Amino acid sequence: MNIVITGASRGIGAGLAAHYRDLGHEVVGTGRSVASQLQLDVTRPASQNEMAETLEGHPIDLLVCNAGVYLDKGNDLETGYGVDLWAQSFATNVTGVFLSIQALLPHLKQAKSAKIAIISSQMASDTHAPGGSYIYRASKAAVLNLGRNLASDLKQDGIAVGIYHPGWVQTDMGGDGADITVDQAVEGLAARFEALNLETSGCFETWDGRAHDF
Repeated sequence: MNIVITGASRGIGAGLAAHYRDLGHEVVGTGRSVASQLQLDVTRPASQNEMAETLEGHPIDLLVCNAGVYLDKGNDLETGYGVDLWAQSFATNVTGVFLSIQALLPHLKQAKSAKIAIISSQMASDTHAPGGSYIYRASKAAVLNLGRNLASDLKQDGIAVGIYHPGWVQTDMGGDGADITVDQAVEGLAARFEALNLETSGCFETWDGRAHDF
């Protein structure tokens, strides 16, 4: 398979890239750093266009939209959640996902049975609402909605879209006290991506295969 993974310079993205390379797949991992395999700022249309041009002529079987930020972690209701945090978070976690898919849509259409995997979070669910982290929760809920609507529109093109909660993972974002390791998350997510098809397109699932409440 030809695979593109955004946000692949560390954490889950890096783990997924290594997993698929070990299996012999062609993987392009993006990141904001110049040290990344393919430099990409998901918030900038010009950067997205450059990525698409670099990959011109290469069908994409699997696009994993993993790049994301959690900028409001630890903010308090009385003084936190500044306007700039809302703008930056939605630019990356929602608009960035849309721009990545839009830029690479011709490449996905070139492949047979292409798939798009969007990394959201259980914090997107309106049935899982213990409070706090308002910006992150809202952005992940928005990208969940985006993914489900894209699933409807892209079905006619034979492209399946899945939205996934990767688990609470021991990364820079998740922290050392998180429930599962990167390897566990990667193994589970890879299995979910493999199972994704047009019949299950629009699913919202956990890393370990459970359907998640919306």
